[in-house]
Amino acid sequence: MGLRELKKQQTRELLADTAMELFAERGFEQVTVVEVARAAGVSPNTVFNYFPTKEDLFFDRQDEVVAHLAEVVRRRPAGSSAADAVRADLRAGVADGEPTVGLNPEMGTFWRIIADSPALRARLLELGERAEAALAAVLAEESGADPKDPLPRVMAGALAGAHRAVLAEIRRAMVAGEPAVAVRERVEAAVERAFGLLGSGLAGYPAGH
Repeated sequence: MGLRELKKQQTRELLADTAMELFAERGFEQVTVVEVARAAGVSPNTVFNYFPTKEDLFFDRQDEVVAHLAEVVRRRPAGSSAADAVRADLRAGVADGEPTVGLNPEMGTFWRIIADSPALRARLLELGERAEAALAAVLAEESGADPKDPLPRVMAGALAGAHRAVLAEIRRAMVAGEPAVAVRERVEAAVERAFGLLGSGLAGYPAGH
């Protein structure tokens, strides 16, 4: 990474971190972009250059989140199904405390901010829909489906829906202040059962990987 890119990355991280501190202290709806800019020591235009909307400031890793499931399926080991890949990824994320999975006590504040904000809840739904669409595109590509064939979209809905439901359970438990260890055990068991059922029906899908 060149010096210019490094400086841009540092500025982006400063803005996102500053915004999160203010959101955690006062709530998302009560903080303006102007206040974020002032706290970070930059102009409002600088903030908008990096983050077009206030929601983007909060979900600063949204592009990574949207692409994640599609990349997991695309890069899965030869011979494994899409369901196997998503289950393995979820299992690892829950066990390792992956930030985007959110199963650690520090994420309770993050989830509470979302729960208290209609705008953030709407953006979270949008991110889920975009992730599902990206997954459907990969499934369609690998299965060689006709563009009019709804099967890849339906299968993506099943997998992405199960993935979202697991994250929603984690979010609910973290907001409620449940111990992370207990939540992890419960969620791991649910992942194994749910994806075991999904996997039995999707074991050969998409074929030819």
